[in-house]
Amino acid sequence: MSKVLEGIRVLDFGRFIAGPFCAALLADYGADVIRVDRVGGSEDRFVSPVTDAGEGAFFLQVNRNKRSITLDIDSPEGREVVRRLVKTADVVVANMPTKTLVNLGLDYPTLSAINPGIVLTASTAFGSHDEVSHRVGFDGVGQAMSGAVYMAGTPGNPTKAMVPVVDFSTALSCALGTVMALYERRTSGRGQCVEASLLQTALNLASGTLIEEAALAINRQATGNRSPTYGPSDIFKVADGWIIVQVIGQSLFKRWATLVGAPELLSDPRFSDDIRRGEHGEYLSRLMSKWCETRTREDALKALEAAKIPAGPIYSPREALDDATIQGSGAYVWMDYPGLPRQTPVIAPPARLSRTPPAIASRAPTAGEHTDEILAEAGYDQGQIQGMHDKGIV
Repeated sequence: MSKVLEGIRVLDFGRFIAGPFCAALLADYGADVIRVDRVGGSEDRFVSPVTDAGEGAFFLQVNRNKRSITLDIDSPEGREVVRRLVKTADVVVANMPTKTLVNLGLDYPTLSAINPGIVLTASTAFGSHDEVSHRVGFDGVGQAMSGAVYMAGTPGNPTKAMVPVVDFSTALSCALGTVMALYERRTSGRGQCVEASLLQTALNLASGTLIEEAALAINRQATGNRSPTYGPSDIFKVADGWIIVQVIGQSLFKRWATLVGAPELLSDPRFSDDIRRGEHGEYLSRLMSKWCETRTREDALKALEAAKIPAGPIYSPREALDDATIQGSGAYVWMDYPGLPRQTPVIAPPARLSRTPPAIASRAPTAGEHTDEILAEAGYDQGQIQGMHDKGIV
């Protein structure tokens, strides 16, 4: 079956999540992605280790469907390998400060001089403008600076999301930008630079709160898991666990009031619209908590589903892995990896195409697993390849 990006070659110099996951998504749709690792393996390979050799959990997720070459790109010989690879590539992915890109010869002017059709997809922490281009940052910094952490938790306890939502969202934006640049290249014949930043992504995710504050200057404070703008919307304890319930809009509120046996709330001016229900959300959450406390999670969710009220269980990671509905959706692709005690899931990409679907066909590569193969494709003979091994360049 043909793939959307079949014939596209990507050089992935990305690290951690934003860059590598962008490249992985391109690979899922058919691109040939070459991960350029440091000799011995790059630092992001070993975060949250799960294998005998130390490969990390996120690494296995964001580097599927790739080949790996290990390369000392600080050496003249390594730079020459990069130049050869760039000549035959369509995309370079690199998430690092602008100055680092320039120092490594991965900035767009340098790359385009080698290959005018190249697309450089470069994400940074804060952007490429002069005041911030030198600064480094991770997902949590973007969350914090967007206002999202301030609005999570409680007023005395700002809370960061423990899953890297900004990193993964930036990667999705970068993948979209890359495909758009490749689409435009079909008519212009020229590449371009695709830029994104963790901070700009985080600001987009927090945009509703930011726009509300700019328009109304209300200095909204954190309310834990309870929504301040509609309700009841909160996390509730049931007899054997926790659930989340989200009631938004008048029709849902009518159904919820009937479900919990409180139809009088429909004529109470405190609950006449979403904003007022958010303002009096503590009262609504107390009612819902009372309704939940004697019910099991299964019973509560069945009743909410029958009333067509959005709700779901609060799962532990183990419960999410074991859930039959999630498994049945094809969300998990179970794979072996050297040094893993058992198969583990790689999570399928979030977007699917009906005729040309994505596929996770191969596990993340071990460090340098395809070095000789990639060098041979670049025109090096066996003696030259062995010489680079002997010098520690690959």
